[in-house]
Amino acid sequence: MIEYGINRLGNGAQIFEPVTLGFPSHDKIGKNGYPGTTLGKRATIRSGTIIYCDVVIGDDFTSGHNVLIREKTTIGNRVTIGSSSIIEGKCSIGNDVNLQSLVYIPTDTTIGNRVFIGPNVVLTNDRYPPSRIENLKGPTLSDGTSIGANATILPNVHIGEGALIAAGAIVTKDVPPFSLAIGVPAKMTNLPKEMRTRR
Repeated sequence: MIEYGINRLGNGAQIFEPVTLGFPSHDKIGKNGYPGTTLGKRATIRSGTIIYCDVVIGDDFTSGHNVLIREKTTIGNRVTIGSSSIIEGKCSIGNDVNLQSLVYIPTDTTIGNRVFIGPNVVLTNDRYPPSRIENLKGPTLSDGTSIGANATILPNVHIGEGALIAAGAIVTKDVPPFSLAIGVPAKMTNLPKEMRTRR
């Protein structure tokens, strides 16, 4: 394991080499003694994973292969991050979250509890790239939301509690709670009753 900064690993961690913990953010390069990665109990970190400094992760975390988690990110308990997924930093992720493989999460994104994000989903934080403006804002995914494979969610969009984003949808505006967003651009409809009861 390659370590930078001061890392803290909870009991029962399984680390499959090569893994890098506490990688320095731009402002920490060349410095010593800064906070690295904090991992809770029973983490499973698979080969190729790189976790930056100032990242705090709860218990029972699992990463796939070649996962990248950037600085100043907080992650709750029982979270799974699939292979080749990228979390760009300054993000907040709740408990019982499942990101499938090849998911992209931009800076300043908030993800609630019990959220499922399918493979190849892309969240964005810059509506007119490359705008080079400060204070870019990623989407907010409320508790219990599910995002289907290959969906794209635009910056600063709020996905309401229990909403479902269909596979391949492009979401350009807020989605009300317990709604289904489908199509390009996505249109909203009520979530079928049978899908509400399963959530």
